[in-house]
Amino acid sequence: MRGGISERLIALASSLVGRLRGGLGQVSILSSLFFGGVSGSAIADVSAVGGTMIPQMVKRGYDRDFAVNVSITAALVALLVPPSHNLILFSAAAGGGLSIADLFAAGIVPALLMTLALMITGYVVARRRGYGVEVFPGWRAVLLRIVSALPGLGLVALIFVGIRAGIFTAVESAAIAVVYALLVTTVLYRQLRWREFFDTVVHAARSTGVILFVIATAAVFGWLLAYLQVPAVAVDFLQSFAHSQFMVLLMIVVMLLLLGTFMDLAPLILICTPIFLPVARAYGIDPIHFALVLVLAGGLGLVTPPVGSVLFIGTAIGKISVGQSMRTIWPFWFAALGVLLIVTFFPALSLWLPATLRA
Repeated sequence: MRGGISERLIALASSLVGRLRGGLGQVSILSSLFFGGVSGSAIADVSAVGGTMIPQMVKRGYDRDFAVNVSITAALVALLVPPSHNLILFSAAAGGGLSIADLFAAGIVPALLMTLALMITGYVVARRRGYGVEVFPGWRAVLLRIVSALPGLGLVALIFVGIRAGIFTAVESAAIAVVYALLVTTVLYRQLRWREFFDTVVHAARSTGVILFVIATAAVFGWLLAYLQVPAVAVDFLQSFAHSQFMVLLMIVVMLLLLGTFMDLAPLILICTPIFLPVARAYGIDPIHFALVLVLAGGLGLVTPPVGSVLFIGTAIGKISVGQSMRTIWPFWFAALGVLLIVTFFPALSLWLPATLRA
């Protein structure tokens, strides 16, 4: 965020989709896709992209609620696109037996589908509100912005290809990504100063400490669930109501949507995976597919009160109340829900690419 990567990704997105109706809104959505491939975090996404785009949209005459709602729902794309740390958490909660490379590959098509759905929704809402378009900067400027953004996008390729090819593990990729990003921001872009670097390290250490504490607590909770045979009880309970994959998935999605409203995504993944994954396996649901369903369903809670962390960050940046945001967020929220249902009931969307890459 401080090293200039996000600014260059936003500039690239502006040159590509700024000419569409609701130009800056479309830029915000595509920028979230690009930056999600760098951060793998919805909170980092809305902080970086939203922190830049929301004030710009307000300054250019866009309504504050539109600017906030576009930015916070677009941040959900970061949950799916590699290197999503939530998919890594799912793998850990599932016992570590799932391929991180397959999980990353499975998230690409749903991420693109989510981006497209939000851009279409943004176009419709912008048309109804009378928002304009951005001026096309010219093909020379587009080429220069692509070249400028390539080092940042190269981080995505480095992590995905490296893990996919078995060159390094997910843990090793994190260290490599840090070194790569440091070189890009300090040597190539020359925007990150050492003082800012140390501040970033301290902030990252604090955030990581919280996450590790949650993981440690959830590990104890998972052991307790196994000891009390809660997954077996959950399987028996759902089997008494549902007799098909469709009904089981529908019931799990509804429960995850409810749980996501008052639980943050990381603890939800770590707590619910040991309970629901055995149920999914009992009904023949692919664990890779189920990971996308769980992360996306729980992710919708990030933009839903009362514990919507992404929602609160976005409204704080946009300087509006949660109530103001919630009154007009629904077109974007239902677009994301539609993508969730499509991904849930059409597993080939998430399983096709991993199978193709394995072949």
